Amino acid sequence: MSALLTPLDYIAAGYWQDFLAERPIAGGIVYENELRDCILDESLASLQRIDTLLTQIRRDMIKAGQWQEEVLLADERYRNFMMFLGFYAGRVLAQQWQTTPHWYGQFELRKRYPKLSLTTDDFYQHMAVVCGDNGENDTTTPVFFALEPIGLRLFGHIDRPFAAVQGGQVASGLYQAVSTKLPSVNASPVDKTAVQKTVKNVDTDKNTEASVNAAHNPELSSNLHKPLENPADNFLKNTTINAILVPVDNDLSKQVNQEAPKLIKTEPLPVDPAPTNRVIPKPAPSKISPTPEIFTQLLIELDEIEVVQAVENTTYQEACDVLDQFEQYIAKQNKPRAQISFSEKHLMAKKQALLKLQKAADAGHTSAMLRLAMYELLGEGLADNKLADIESGAERVKLAASKDDSRAQRLLSKMYYQGIGVTQDLDNGQYWLAQAAKNGHAEAADLMVHWQKAQELISTQKQERHSIKRYQILLGVVAVIALLILIIL
Repeated sequence: MSALLTPLDYIAAGYWQDFLAERPIAGGIVYENELRDCILDESLASLQRIDTLLTQIRRDMIKAGQWQEEVLLADERYRNFMMFLGFYAGRVLAQQWQTTPHWYGQFELRKRYPKLSLTTDDFYQHMAVVCGDNGENDTTTPVFFALEPIGLRLFGHIDRPFAAVQGGQVASGLYQAVSTKLPSVNASPVDKTAVQKTVKNVDTDKNTEASVNAAHNPELSSNLHKPLENPADNFLKNTTINAILVPVDNDLSKQVNQEAPKLIKTEPLPVDPAPTNRVIPKPAPSKISPTPEIFTQLLIELDEIEVVQAVENTTYQEACDVLDQFEQYIAKQNKPRAQISFSEKHLMAKKQALLKLQKAADAGHTSAMLRLAMYELLGEGLADNKLADIESGAERVKLAASKDDSRAQRLLSKMYYQGIGVTQDLDNGQYWLAQAAKNGHAEAADLMVHWQKAQELISTQKQERHSIKRYQILLGVVAVIALLILIIL
């Protein structure tokens, strides 16, 4: 059983999707243009470029007299910048392990790894990533606190040492930190013997990793739909899928082999401190996801979560038979879906399928409402302008959610949390998340459990702080009385 997604998993995925789509990250992020110049292709070499950028940022802040750690950590844009780099380093590490990164916040870390000594107010211990899928009782897969080397690179000096949570010295940059967590040659994510040898070779403190337990990692399916055998739309009866979906620009080599942006001039890269007998596996090439994750997840749920409909299903299924072919083709492209072109014939086929969706949606079919709402929120609906599409899409999701469709309620909660199609409203987001959990949505139910436990932890911490404050006041009073007695005597 794979691990359930945590709130940090969603944030990490959202940051990466926004960065790839060149959308602003919630709260803003500094040095975004400089990060794009580093060419974030999920390779180890990209971490060297990031380390060089961090060194340059440090020098610039010192020259400008702005090198104040407390001030910068109070700025949300700088915190987002450092968290983005941490999430990215986790992606690179996961590429080497050929698995999915799974992020834990301090609440999950305290629960799963009770022997870790964590400081509540330490920003650099705010999150950690685990790569591997060896089971909840595995003690070999390393936990990686990605913010530590970033903080050291930016602010470390003789009067500001950084102590690693797991003991030993903090790595001097992301490249070195990730390198020490890499699997050994010929080791797979489930090869425990090889992983144990790797940990012994690269750990500066042999006693630090032995108590860490790794949890399962989620595996996100890239195949959204099964191949279709009998497309029902009249436009597609006598044509194969490959023949149907041929874009206007047929030279696909131009799309894939675009000239990469030029690198900025950098300082000499640091020498790899990892053992010389380790062979670094070649990372898989990065791929842009054409469709935002919020909608790819919806497509999966429409297939996997069955909701009984009060109306006939034929019209909806006929529309999906056509639209699934478009989605399968779009998913293979390495660019945003808005940049993918189709011929007039193909666009007409898509319009006819959307009209069928609209017919089913108007009859009360909630799956059709959600599928049509997805295209409208993407600006690909039947309206004459994108704004009208988005407004219509949001209303359809609300209508389906009001009919107790847990998929619609989960989608609506995401829309409110992220401000997609509606004004951002965290209270409404929490309300619809709770409704989805109530109606049997497994992921929503798990998130509600995490949220409730987090609230209990916050309440407990407040009570503890209040008790400590009262105890300190009492000690102060006792000290004053003792001093007065000494003066009187």
